[in-house]
Amino acid sequence: MNENRYSRQQMLSQIGEEGQRRLLASRVAVIGVGGLGSAVAAYLAGAGVGTLLLADPDTVSLSNLQRQILYSECETGMPKVYCAARRLRELNSDTEIICCPDGLIPENGKRLLAACDLVIDCTDNYPTRYLIDDICAELSIPWLYGSIGEFHGQLTLFGGTACKRYTDLYPDREALCALPRTTLGVLGAVPGVIGSMQACEAVKYLATGHATLDGRLCTVDLLTFDTSLIDF
Repeated sequence: MNENRYSRQQMLSQIGEEGQRRLLASRVAVIGVGGLGSAVAAYLAGAGVGTLLLADPDTVSLSNLQRQILYSECETGMPKVYCAARRLRELNSDTEIICCPDGLIPENGKRLLAACDLVIDCTDNYPTRYLIDDICAELSIPWLYGSIGEFHGQLTLFGGTACKRYTDLYPDREALCALPRTTLGVLGAVPGVIGSMQACEAVKYLATGHATLDGRLCTVDLLTFDTSLIDF
């Protein structure tokens, strides 16, 4: 371990050398490497997470670049996971990057997530979130949920000591999964803020085993800067 690379992080009493070793030994799946996933993956690689598994079937488009900070104009049309992996390896060679260009689907879900210490949802659709919830509940893996739209975002941790699930927060599975896919506007910095908050909670959890948002929903309105914490 390069002591200088992580020195500012190890100065924190909540992390220290032991917490850093836990980060380096951890394996995290990032499901979706768009706006949220770009921020999450970059900060986790920077923090020294040992293995990052990136799952996303999408390719880079010009409209992504307003908020998806891992990509560049010259990568338009290329698979996101491979572009993200190249950038993350340049950022930190200590981190092993595993790419899944098929995304997370029922056919590969348990195999991909089985060895993970934490799963981070950076997707934009209900079916995938319910799939993550089902697999993580079956495998007893905690997962961090995040979503954004317009100026708003929210995040929480499921599957921790509070034993909460996504279905506790959103019980209307059939109705939500049946909704048509829609494209909403979003301020480019919003996924950066919420993704950074997900990364912060992930680092704390991986280094210490505790999560502030275990069973608590954090909501953020970046138009008004109103925030709230809701127990559910």
